[in-house]
Amino acid sequence: MVVEFINTYGMTILVGILTSVASYVGIALKKIYEKYANTKIKQDVVKTVCEAVEQLYTDLKGEEKYNRAVQGVVEILATKGITITELEVKMLIESTCYSFKQAWKAACAPKDSEGDEGDFIGIDAGEAEFEIDV
Repeated sequence: MVVEFINTYGMTILVGILTSVASYVGIALKKIYEKYANTKIKQDVVKTVCEAVEQLYTDLKGEEKYNRAVQGVVEILATKGITITELEVKMLIESTCYSFKQAWKAACAPKDSEGDEGDFIGIDAGEAEFEIDV
């Protein structure tokens, strides 16, 4: 009787179990991908907004520029259906501004070109400041 039951319904039960497992794995992978994709989109949007704010609002300083950047980031991500917390916005903007400063320091650092120290203009990278200071 058990053998007859397995012969009759075994394949259907096995297909049901495999479908359930595959669905669960698919949903888990989708969540992981969306988390990664949303994080990447957030980083790209923040970088773009910070660059745009720096270009567009040269007359604004510190807190005002920061507020414009926050407003731009939140609006752009909202149109894409991506939610972002206030802390995430702050951290991403700070990270982006830090990378801008590091790039500026690297670009202005003296180059060791086998004793050609006279070619360096003498810019102190520590004195260079971007407008978005929070």
